[in-house]
Amino acid sequence: MKVAIVYESLYGNTRRIAEAVATGLRGAGEVTLVEVRDASPETAADADLLVVGGPTHVHGLSSRRSREGAAGDAHGTPGRRAPDVEGPPLRDWLDGLAGGHGVAVAAFDTRLDKPKLLVGSAAKGITRRLRRLGYDPVDEESFLVAGAEGPLLPGELERAQAWGERLASIPARPRA
Repeated sequence: MKVAIVYESLYGNTRRIAEAVATGLRGAGEVTLVEVRDASPETAADADLLVVGGPTHVHGLSSRRSREGAAGDAHGTPGRRAPDVEGPPLRDWLDGLAGGHGVAVAAFDTRLDKPKLLVGSAAKGITRRLRRLGYDPVDEESFLVAGAEGPLLPGELERAQAWGERLASIPARPRA
């Protein structure tokens, strides 16, 4: 099975989760880990399982505006790290994809350790967009951070690896 993991990470937390998911998926076959700025539509088209993740911003997927806001906040606050906003936001990459033709997809996000009702979920938006394109959602997960910049809460990397192992056990499906 060919697995592609495409992620967006502004402070490194989502990248670390993506790496842990990739470790868990190693038993599934060929796993490619790609940052969204380096991903092409072919990255998704060539996968038997597509895993997509990003940080939760303003209750959902990041956008150019939310990324600019995060960068502006960091610039105006002493001691605050600037986010990595190079390249397109995940939302733009998703909007550039062609039909999924039944390819299995799993979505994840990083979000504040608060109820989803209060902070939202980028994974929900990822799943919704990919379902509309004809992908077949198989799972969705949120991983928790202590604050806007992180760090990840204790145990989240282990949980991400275990989630990757669960995804690896999903049988490969023929494409539609």
